[in-house]
Amino acid sequence: MPSEIITLQLGQCGNQIGFEFWKRLCLEHGISPSGVLEDFATDGMDRKDVFFYQADDNHYIPRAVLLDLEPRVINAIMGSAYSKLYNPENVYLSKHGGGAGNNWASGYSQGDKLQEEIFDIIDREADGSDSLEGFILCHSIAGGTGSGMGSFIMERLADRYPKKLIQTFSVFPNQDEISDVVVQPYNSMLTLKRLTTAADSVVVLDNTALNRIACDRLHIQNPSFSQINNLVSTIMSVSTTTLRYPSYMNNNLMGLMAPLIPTPQLHFLMTGYTPLTSDSDVNSHETVNVRKTTVLDVMRRLLQPKNMMVSTGPDKANHHRYISILNIIQGEVDPTQVHKSLQRIRDRKMAHFIPWGPTSIQVALSRSSPYVQSNHRVSGLMLANHTSICSLFERALNQYDKLRKRGAFLDQFKREDIFKDSLDELDDSRETVDCLVQEYEAATREDYMQFSVKRGAGGPADSKSEDARSATSSGV
Repeated sequence: MPSEIITLQLGQCGNQIGFEFWKRLCLEHGISPSGVLEDFATDGMDRKDVFFYQADDNHYIPRAVLLDLEPRVINAIMGSAYSKLYNPENVYLSKHGGGAGNNWASGYSQGDKLQEEIFDIIDREADGSDSLEGFILCHSIAGGTGSGMGSFIMERLADRYPKKLIQTFSVFPNQDEISDVVVQPYNSMLTLKRLTTAADSVVVLDNTALNRIACDRLHIQNPSFSQINNLVSTIMSVSTTTLRYPSYMNNNLMGLMAPLIPTPQLHFLMTGYTPLTSDSDVNSHETVNVRKTTVLDVMRRLLQPKNMMVSTGPDKANHHRYISILNIIQGEVDPTQVHKSLQRIRDRKMAHFIPWGPTSIQVALSRSSPYVQSNHRVSGLMLANHTSICSLFERALNQYDKLRKRGAFLDQFKREDIFKDSLDELDDSRETVDCLVQEYEAATREDYMQFSVKRGAGGPADSKSEDARSATSSGV
């Protein structure tokens, strides 16, 4: 029986990347924009039921809930060729349509006020699933709706569905550009606290790295939102292929997450993908994108920093290490090639692991969609837990401290109930993120297990993660 997953799309960014994700899933499963299964796709061996369900007239409907406080992006989706794909009852727009004004506190407060209507939709979707495994949440951490309302919904999901997994695809802001959202450091800090305490797994999508990859690797000058979102949808779809084209391992969300996350706090994942191609490359003969791809070539490239979708700072002390790696390899692959490639990587010491855990790269061989043509025989996605991701959080802490020291731009936060009496929530969030940085730094040392024991069991969200992981270890 498939383990169903409900996707929640929050805010402008969340709905845009969610829309690209569903477009790609429809292509891979042979589903038309109106939800009808194409004639050539009737004999497929795929699991459509993980992300779709069938209506009474047999057309496929995504297990998706679209939420926003202002109408522009959702109206664009509902005015597109894919408008008939979604269940209109699963689309929620705030009645006043004014948005959250890029303010976390406004988004959080509106989430509180609207929770009854929103959870009516989520509960109905959950009740309609035979074997719900969890939720995937798409959002940005820097704006108002995705960060504020996303934080509120994450907390409520963890309380309401304590045994269900919560995985997020969280978009981090571009550090190379000056943001027009002046309170972005506050928004990011408050959201990071919820990602640390309420989510089981966070796939970090760093706009700094995504823009760099689009420019340097795909040779796109000034990449557009749609081109960046196309990159993100590739990551999202490939990371779920083992759920949709199951084999004997990694065929549910728990099976994917458990090997990557050894302790509850260390659940922020970075990704890499190769070979990368843009839409324009498909018909272009000038670009040098079509090359011979082998398993070793793909696995070696995945370990190169330039292919990582997270922009971490320079590791001057060379002390950061991989905690765990899962490579999802697609295409024409002989298992013996995988073993030889792993041996070569081990012999050449291409990947350095933490001293207190197993030093192995796990590989999942996945089928790819027969309905989507690829220029390459082999492609691969790496999901990695790496201690250097803490540099992303340190950057957020530094930006937050600069604003907080001056007490700048706090008036709009004080208007909301959560900050009316005090600003303790901001300082608590900073402490949570600072502890997260310390945890990742401690994970580079041999005495990490003692550090973890001293720190204690953590909050209710941590115990939720522990319950889930212990269930996996006994079931896999």
